[in-house]
Amino acid sequence: MQIETQQLNEGTLLGIGNPLLDISANTDDALLQKYGLKADDAIMAGEQHMPLYKELMEKVTLKAEPAGNQACSPCTAAKADYHAEFIAGGSVQNSLRVAQWILKKPRICTYFGCVGDDDYARILKERVIADGVSVHYQVNKETPTGTCAVLITGTHRSLVANLAAAQKFTADHLAKEESRKCIEASKIIYASGFFIAVSPESILQLAKHAHSKNLPFVMNLSAPFVSQFFKEPLEKLLPYIDVLFGNESEAEAFAQAFDIDSKKLQEIGLKISAMPKLNSQRQRVVCITQGCDPVILIEGSKVDYIPVQKLEREQIVDTNGAGDAFSGGFLSQMVLNKPYATCVKCGIYTAAHIIQHSGCTFEGESKFVDC
Repeated sequence: MQIETQQLNEGTLLGIGNPLLDISANTDDALLQKYGLKADDAIMAGEQHMPLYKELMEKVTLKAEPAGNQACSPCTAAKADYHAEFIAGGSVQNSLRVAQWILKKPRICTYFGCVGDDDYARILKERVIADGVSVHYQVNKETPTGTCAVLITGTHRSLVANLAAAQKFTADHLAKEESRKCIEASKIIYASGFFIAVSPESILQLAKHAHSKNLPFVMNLSAPFVSQFFKEPLEKLLPYIDVLFGNESEAEAFAQAFDIDSKKLQEIGLKISAMPKLNSQRQRVVCITQGCDPVILIEGSKVDYIPVQKLEREQIVDTNGAGDAFSGGFLSQMVLNKPYATCVKCGIYTAAHIIQHSGCTFEGESKFVDC
């Protein structure tokens, strides 16, 4: 049975992840080379990357935004070498903002993550709430709010995340009365692979709750390094995962880490779908995006290729956030109990909208219609 948006209860979709302030900058290959970075990659910052944030911050001039700005940009920059700007970020937080944009009814989505006790956290919370998401941050008073350098070179982007307070999330936050109420109210739970590096025990706790209540548990592979360096906690979570997102490079990294002897994305997806799963009432769904090539949707042993409408080169402003937007669009239709093909089509719609704007931002009312 399909559900209408007005029938949805508050807190239907619960997400957990790393809330970050994105420092987005149009730059060139020289800056990537300076810090040993690659286009279309996502990494955690090391000591050698710390001067990058200072370099970008020097290019940003703060300017107040009106409350409720649909673009959700806490601060914008004056013209500078890199045209740097601050944008509310964090993978899961972005996805929930996008889902709210599609659903239009506020507070359908609830978000857990950890921030510092600083102005950046207050800006993030204000903007995310303005987009309709219920925010329940854990606050760490000793560590600043996390940041992510988003380096845009043409249609490519490189992400360097300094988690800071985001990596201080602890499972005891889930035990608080307000958090417990949010967990009990949820009907779908979503976590990013990025968060495995922070608190795998928190994700596992939510995954076990979803399993005990027969609720869908959804995860995103997020980046190749998750499979490469966090195989053990990912392996513990896999039996609970009902829906898994990933792009082509993330799927290939997963295959290598889990000894899947194939480089064909369809075969990799089928192998992932067939991996052990605790809830036998639902087949695992695997969704592999390929940029402008068709999305591979695998439901158990059934494979569909769903075409992506290609944009002209001049329409593409910034590919940062495209994957987050895809997940948000997909999840918005999951909560409405729509077929998975419809979920994919909405994900394609939201990703196409996002990449025509700077950062994971949107404007106007969503106009998704399943054809």
